[in-house]
This record gives sequence, C-alpha cells and structure tokens, in this order.
Amino acid sequence: MGEHLGVGIGWRSEIDLTVERMQGVDFVEVVAENIHRDHLPESLRVLRARGLPVLPHAVSLSLGGAEPLDTDRVEHLAAVADLLDAPLVSDHVCFVRAGGLDSGHLMPVPRTRDALEVLVANVTRARSILGRPLALENIAALLEWPNAELTEARFLRELVERTDCLLLVDVANMWANAKNLGADPVELLDGIPLERLAYVHVAGGVEVDGVYHDTHAHAVPQGVLDLLGELCSRVRPPGVLLERDDRYPSDAVLADELAAIRAVVAA
Repeated sequence: MGEHLGVGIGWRSEIDLTVERMQGVDFVEVVAENIHRDHLPESLRVLRARGLPVLPHAVSLSLGGAEPLDTDRVEHLAAVADLLDAPLVSDHVCFVRAGGLDSGHLMPVPRTRDALEVLVANVTRARSILGRPLALENIAALLEWPNAELTEARFLRELVERTDCLLLVDVANMWANAKNLGADPVELLDGIPLERLAYVHVAGGVEVDGVYHDTHAHAVPQGVLDLLGELCSRVRPPGVLLERDDRYPSDAVLADELAAIRAVVAA
C-alpha cells in the first residue's frame, strides 16, 4: 500500500487558482509531460510550499510497446518527480507508439504471455531509472485484442508480482469497460492485488449512442461512485483523486464532486 494521501484533484493550468483555494484538497496530480523538468508553475510551488504532495502522472512512456523503451521520456518523468519531491510516479498499462507512429491514445495491451514479458522488461528498466515507486493504471478500452491468454486480473497480478510496482486503480475505467466490453468490475476488484494499491482515480464521462466515453469532461456517474464503494469495502485506499480535463464546471460543482468522493471513502 502507498502512503496516505487523502482526497485529491488533478491539477490543470486552467483550474490552478480553483485548486489553490479549494477546501478539502489533500493532494494533487499533474501530467508529467506538461511540466518542464527544470522549473515548476507558480501554482504548484504554492501547493508544495503548503506541504501538499504533487504526484507526476505520465501518459507517454508506452510501457506496453514492443519498441525499445524511450529512456528520455522516463528521465523526464524522473526529473519532474525530483523537482516535486514526489513520493511516487505513475503511468498506464498500455502502449502509445508502434511502427514509428504515435496513436495519440492509450492503447490496450494484448493479454498474452509475450505482451506481459515486454511489459515486465520495460517496467523493470523504467523503475531502475526512476529510483522511486512506480504505479501503473488500468485503462479504458473500446476494444479488446483477440486470443487473450490471461484475465485482466491475472495479468495485473503477475505484472505487480514480477516488477514490484504499485497499482493505480481507475474505477471510472473499470466502469467504462463494464459498459462497453461487458467486463465484470467486481470480479476484477476481487482478483487484483489491492495490497499494492497506490491510489484511485475517479472521473466522469458520457454515454453516446450506446457507447460510454470516459471523457473526464462530465459529471462522475453514480455507477462510478458505487464502484469506488465496492473498492473501499475491500480496502481503505491511500488516496482517491478526481480527474477533470475539460469543460470545467464551477468551483462549487467540483467541490461537491470531491465531497461525494470523500463521503464514499468515509462510509
């Protein structure tokens, strides 16, 4: 289990003042690629001066990719983590590059033994460069690769056991996969090593033409909060963080979403 973080929100430059003045924010997360490795935005310096943990969250390491690990990106993440004195860093169980192309999206990794070997090797190499705990997040997908050899729970469990990494559990992504792929999120919660939980992501989305889109630009659905409750009935999460990336609502609406998350965690 990671260290105790509390309830947090994703820091974005568009809502920097909102995050600074909002009550009940215990920690924040920043997209590592949006931060310069040599200096921090003033708002993050303010939050760090208050003692709030600021966790860098990467989106471009492509740890599940078959191409050689881009160590420059890992070193950038390490430098940002050093700048923030971050207790841990994170990325995703995914790939974003293949054949010289960048997908622009987090792509699911085939749940095969071969893909697991690649992921384990890349995570092990990345951890050696980072020099601090690395948490990996389950992603939302609109498709699954055929011929899976492992369930998602078994895949994540073996990954954690073989690399000693932590898990960043995104209950909104689980909810999206339940809606779109028929995945069983409760079965996944039962199967993954929750003792390795770093923290939890919660986010909103919207259903369009029968497909649920994990937009991070809409209100958090009750189903996602219910799934957070399922997780909390199994383990007390070290931290729960609200992600919002677009169509930012009023400060009061964001504060209400944080309060709803805090109520689930405290129940």
